[in-house]
Amino acid sequence: MDNDIEKILYTEEEIKERVKQLAAQVRRDMEGEDLIILTVLKGGIMLSADLVRNLGFPVTMDFIAVASYYSGTKSTGNVQIKKDTDINMAGKRVLIVEDIVDSGSTLAHLMKLFALRGATEVRICTLLSKPARRVVDIKVDYIGFEIPDEFVVGYGLDYNQKYRNLPYIGILKPDIYV
Repeated sequence: MDNDIEKILYTEEEIKERVKQLAAQVRRDMEGEDLIILTVLKGGIMLSADLVRNLGFPVTMDFIAVASYYSGTKSTGNVQIKKDTDINMAGKRVLIVEDIVDSGSTLAHLMKLFALRGATEVRICTLLSKPARRVVDIKVDYIGFEIPDEFVVGYGLDYNQKYRNLPYIGILKPDIYV
């Protein structure tokens, strides 16, 4: 797998340190609240697990699976829910944990959905933000790293379900996905 990486953007150590910082921000803003950590599968699982371990206060966890890429490298803009949440979020605060914010379409869709379901507040935490691809104006409350318009994998991010288990974030060589 390492041979398919053109360049490492963030090392395992850099990611660990940044996740600790994100957890401190979330703790400062949301500790003592009835908080649901809602992980967007599959990519958000690594960040979510590390974030929750670093929070230091009780939270409820749930998961949602959505699709908008369909084995490609660009979002189709059509968001489909593949696995819905199991928890009633009415009257609760929700922190959506996502691997990367690209176009913003998926998160805009989820924020509207959770507001309709009665969440009192919905915030977003992402490991990576790619503003060059943004087509929806969306507020991201907690950002690990802002990245250039490159196709990245590792630490939960994949290409065709591969590379998620890399401990770092790397730029995938274009000849792998073109």
